[in-house]
Amino acid sequence: QVQLVESGGGLVQAGGSLRLSCAASGGTFSRYAMGWFRQAPGKEREFVAATWTGGIIYYADSVKGRFTISRDDAKNTVYLQMNSLKPEDTAVYFCAAYRGSYYYTEGPKYDYWGQGTQVTVSS
Repeated sequence: QVQLVESGGGLVQAGGSLRLSCAASGGTFSRYAMGWFRQAPGKEREFVAATWTGGIIYYADSVKGRFTISRDDAKNTVYLQMNSLKPEDTAVYFCAAYRGSYYYTEGPKYDYWGQGTQVTVSS
């Protein structure tokens, strides 16, 4: 019932910034935990950040201090502000969601996924 659409990806030089957006429809947005994942060529999809029900926020160690996840329930949108970008951040970034009270970072636990948006960081 939930559809997610990411936007905001692009090409940026190392040290630059991008803000990704994920627009949700078809559900009660405030009741869903929202997460960001990424997948680089030849690598498995990995967890980036999540904002869970209850306002809990969690980041992967690789992005902690550089990325910020936030949500605007009035706009049914979750954001990922990415600062101090590095070439190793290059990947397709996916927005994902699930409904529940547990704190999940595993991709299979998320029920709904967007199509992804490409982020490329040059040296």
